Amino acid sequence: MKTMIFDRNEKKEVIALLGAGSMGTAIVRRIAAGRKILLGDISEKNLEKAAHDFQYSGYDVDTMIVNALEKDSIEAFANKAASLGDVMYFIDTAGASPHQTNPEHILNLDMVGTGYAVDAFGKVMAKGGAGLIVSSQTGYMYPIPYEEEQKILNTPTDQLMNLSFIKETAMQNSGLAYMIAKRINQLQAMKAAATTWKERRARINTISPGVIVTPLAYDEFAAAGEGYQDMIDKSAAERTGTSDEIAEAAAFLLGEHAGFITGTDLLIDGGVIAALRTGTYSLLG
Repeated sequence: MKTMIFDRNEKKEVIALLGAGSMGTAIVRRIAAGRKILLGDISEKNLEKAAHDFQYSGYDVDTMIVNALEKDSIEAFANKAASLGDVMYFIDTAGASPHQTNPEHILNLDMVGTGYAVDAFGKVMAKGGAGLIVSSQTGYMYPIPYEEEQKILNTPTDQLMNLSFIKETAMQNSGLAYMIAKRINQLQAMKAAATTWKERRARINTISPGVIVTPLAYDEFAAAGEGYQDMIDKSAAERTGTSDEIAEAAAFLLGEHAGFITGTDLLIDGGVIAALRTGTYSLLG
């Protein structure tokens, strides 16, 4: 059979996704028609599957192995995206959950790695572009003292692990490390929106999903199923969410109708934090 050319358009806008899991690919699918997709992930298997699914659905996609723990690898990914055209969208879903690894790895990946990505894409985003970092509802579960947040906001990414608050508090256990890292993601986007991304005339926000059913989420369910069930039952929605629901909200934040929104977080948790704040749900059971 003769090779088909599905799209003869050149100079396409570029969408870069770091973390080729089900949530990230659902977001990309909402906005990718007529654009160039660049997928980055540490897993070649994940990249091959995601690229296959996109290609057989008519999308133009490239892939790149990226280690989201390494600054040089993330910067190479950002530069690769820029070489393909105007980088109009960046989505970061790379991270590890509390029951998958230790506090140090979580902080290095979810906090420092995310910071490297925000920094790197702050150098290549096109005017009018938009970024989205996937945080978590857990970013609302452990309030960081104001003075510590100010220190975090004024600390370069590669020095975050040296902060006393990180070494003495966040390193206590994986759950606490995850909560703190996700709150810091929100601070990282806030800082970038007011500084480096502002200079590029680009926007950046975070979203904080609640209990969303993804393949990786089953690791958490297996390790702490009773706790998750209680959280689901006491939320306003009384159910889990889906990647497609997150993608709908993400597409709004990345799109033209959100042009006045930058440096903020959208909580999408089915009412878990509302239940927590009003006392109808407690993390202690």
